[in-house]
Amino acid sequence: MNDFKKAILGLIIFSSTTSFAQGNYERSMQAMMKGDYKTAAAQLEKADTKTPDNAHVLQMLGYSYFQNREYEKCIATYSRLLTIKPSEVSAYYYRGIARLKIANDPKESLNTMRESFYLASLKDFTKAIEINGDEDAQMFQNRALAYKDYAIFKSFKVKKKEEKAACVALFNNSIADFQKVLTLQPLRKDIIDWVTYDKAQIASLK
Repeated sequence: MNDFKKAILGLIIFSSTTSFAQGNYERSMQAMMKGDYKTAAAQLEKADTKTPDNAHVLQMLGYSYFQNREYEKCIATYSRLLTIKPSEVSAYYYRGIARLKIANDPKESLNTMRESFYLASLKDFTKAIEINGDEDAQMFQNRALAYKDYAIFKSFKVKKKEEKAACVALFNNSIADFQKVLTLQPLRKDIIDWVTYDKAQIASLK
């Protein structure tokens, strides 16, 4: 998402007519503009209590939790938002990143839910791309990283031929998304390096 943070802050500015408590709104907006997402989250939690199921509140609250690295709260908040606005692309996008962060957290390494977070993250990125179209390099980049990370996770336990094939397919999906990024943003060395990495992982599985 190109300059998605700016878009979110733009939404905050233009949502000043929302119905939740003006004091909470002003304080949360000021805090977010300063990058103080802890204060913003605290004010938005109060607003959420006063006006539950307010889409503007939930969008800003989910983003504040994301910036605070409170990923489980971020996921829960964006999930609530999606029950109200099922086509809200930012909710899928940031929920996808939050799920990927949890899946990749070393503390989650023994968690049996780790694979489900990878799968849910991929599903979110795919939905965001479906809604937003295929011109956003950042979305493809994040989905490519999710495919790569999931493939690495799966490769640690690979034994059978079909399991190797499944890992190769994931790495190929990652390469395909990275190639889409390169179509939109040619000659990005970081992306070229990731493609090289994916290809090396595929070679190691053969």
